[in-house]
Amino acid sequence: MSLEKLSDLTQPQRDRLAFVELRVRFMGEIRRQDVVLRFGVQSAAASRDLALYRDLAPGNLNYDPKGKSYILGPDFQPIFNSPSERVLSWLTQGFGDGEPMMLKAWVASESQSRLTHPDLDVLASVTRAIHQESPLRIDYYSISSGHTEREIVPFALIDNGLRWHVRAFDRKSQEFRDFVITRIKRPEVLKGQPVASHEMSNQDIQWTRIVELELVPHPDQPRPEITEMDYGMRDGVLRMKLRAATAGYILRQWSVDCSPNHSLRGYEFRLWLKDHLALYGVKNAVLAPGYRSPDQNMGEQ
Repeated sequence: MSLEKLSDLTQPQRDRLAFVELRVRFMGEIRRQDVVLRFGVQSAAASRDLALYRDLAPGNLNYDPKGKSYILGPDFQPIFNSPSERVLSWLTQGFGDGEPMMLKAWVASESQSRLTHPDLDVLASVTRAIHQESPLRIDYYSISSGHTEREIVPFALIDNGLRWHVRAFDRKSQEFRDFVITRIKRPEVLKGQPVASHEMSNQDIQWTRIVELELVPHPDQPRPEITEMDYGMRDGVLRMKLRAATAGYILRQWSVDCSPNHSLRGYEFRLWLKDHLALYGVKNAVLAPGYRSPDQNMGEQ
């Protein structure tokens, strides 16, 4: 079947085929049961969908008899044009995997865009490594070190409001770190290579630690009652539970004054972190506006 005939299919058929493509591209594999569970169709219908997709794109799927699944073909070329935002919504929130041809907005809206969108081929390698619990060999470009070759063990995506990171164990530094996905080039999933126990996410203290924060209206801003309304506060306090690994990003995105004496000025600082000591030991607290470690504060006394 030629690609021109794709438009002749019904919308439900295209949705199922788009799901097949997303699943194999970003997870690296798909089984008939995945289609059955996602769309509530019979096994025979799921088999027909997989056969139809292989007819449309013969190089995209290979059958793995050992795993009884279809895996990513070496000559994969997507046949659906999936926007980055929808792919990331599907990966991180579990919805929006339908084929986008017939979709349109119900109401006019405008939303802030990310600074950049990750290359979907790079993102696909990252997410396949996460799903398959495999190391990833990458060329990485950082401001401090320039170009380096690294092997990382990724396990989660992080959105900092402007760009996407991947949280991973870095075999070069022997630490858990965040890597900006747009700075990754030439990713290669090292499928089948073992991952050591100390490289797994449950050993990442910053990832497993939960910090409890209390945000209040900034004492130096007028009309605190409006701030309480805007942020859905109860009794004048917004209580948050965040992973230590993401706390600095979120506090910066929300423009929370994290100085001990609410010293930051500017209309954007409508919130104040009531107890800055709650961030003690959080590595990326340096990203939080105005934050100073207790050691820095002691040194100024």
